[in-house]
Amino acid sequence: MTNSEIKATLSFSDGSPSLEMPIYKGTVGPDVIDIRKLYATTGMFTYDPGFMSTAACNSSITYIDGDKGELLYRGYPIEQLAVNGGDFLETCYLLLNGELPNAAEKEKFVATVTNHTMVHEQMQFFFRGFRRDAHPMSVLVGTVGALASFYHDSLDINDPHHREVSAIRLIAKMPTLVAMAYKYSIGQPFVYPRNDLSYSANFMHMMFSTPCAPYKTNEVLVRALDRILILHADHEQNASTSTVRLAGSSGANPFACIAAGIACLWGPAHGGANEAALSMLEEIGSVDHIPEFIRQVKDKNSGVKLMGFGHRVYKNYDPRAKLMRETCYEVLQELGLQDDPLFKLAMALEKIALEDEYFVSRKLYPNVDFYSGIVQRALGIPTSLFTGIFALARTVGWIAQWKEMISDPEQKIGRPRQLFVGSQTREVQPIEKR
Repeated sequence: MTNSEIKATLSFSDGSPSLEMPIYKGTVGPDVIDIRKLYATTGMFTYDPGFMSTAACNSSITYIDGDKGELLYRGYPIEQLAVNGGDFLETCYLLLNGELPNAAEKEKFVATVTNHTMVHEQMQFFFRGFRRDAHPMSVLVGTVGALASFYHDSLDINDPHHREVSAIRLIAKMPTLVAMAYKYSIGQPFVYPRNDLSYSANFMHMMFSTPCAPYKTNEVLVRALDRILILHADHEQNASTSTVRLAGSSGANPFACIAAGIACLWGPAHGGANEAALSMLEEIGSVDHIPEFIRQVKDKNSGVKLMGFGHRVYKNYDPRAKLMRETCYEVLQELGLQDDPLFKLAMALEKIALEDEYFVSRKLYPNVDFYSGIVQRALGIPTSLFTGIFALARTVGWIAQWKEMISDPEQKIGRPRQLFVGSQTREVQPIEKR
């Protein structure tokens, strides 16, 4: 971040003295106006619901250009990472350390993560405290937060080694916890991790094998899951990442911070979008019903929404969607599901959305959630677990952002301001006079 020679001047029409504020330039992206002295100088706050125009931190991890449809992890375009950047653990190393690993660094990192995949045996009792039909995200909020009860030896957030150990533990144990949540919900025994398998293959083994039927890994499907994880690993200062940073700003331990991120991700407007997209396809029912559905979407009074299309940040085609689309077609072909009614319906809806002037003019392109929901369904992952997979992928982004925040000398405890519109001071009347 460099100081611009140009300053911003805030002037007032009532004759109050104007205020000069510094402007900072990032590596890429919009410049920012430093308003930190605004309140001390003028007695006023800025008003920005949803923080749509406010930079709450400086970061060197992820950059998004929504107009260009660009997503960079540590400067590397997501398209290159997904195709040439190796597996998910290479992306994890990159997000945590700032550079892609060489062969020796990768071997050491993979070995370290692999040796932390088991969770404490007592964690089984936590799962048994939940109802069988509890939503997996509810289970994950509780069990990830509970990890702090078992790992007291890495909770000093001011110790760089402790931060590193906590990061590895969270990345390593999240697949185990997500798979345990799934197994618990269907009444099957928990499956222990296998250290001879890759990160994604091990997760599928814990999800789909049983003591009586081992799971044979399919490289196409493992690669598809790996791509889902890479594409969802980080996405700049979104709601859940901001939640992790806000929780972390108080000095809370990393397990509590990630649990807070999971709670935020659970919301349908954030992590639940791929679940909503699949539910929409099931409600449409068949290809024959698409024209009527499209008519209702275009009718503002119908209340019918098109899920899995468009994006709050990307005003162009979501770069992750192109990659997920390739994977989607690859998986459907590998499993022979091209003629499955739900998938045929999805592809027919995609074709209309990419050609219909109504959608094209509004840039309502299929987004990553549309395709990842279809891929996860094809992999055999239940809809209720889609957001759990998202949490598994995003854990590395959350922990990388948390680590960056802790070591930022400008970091303060988060304290948003408000525009108060309630009652002014008034007297409390005795109950008989109210």
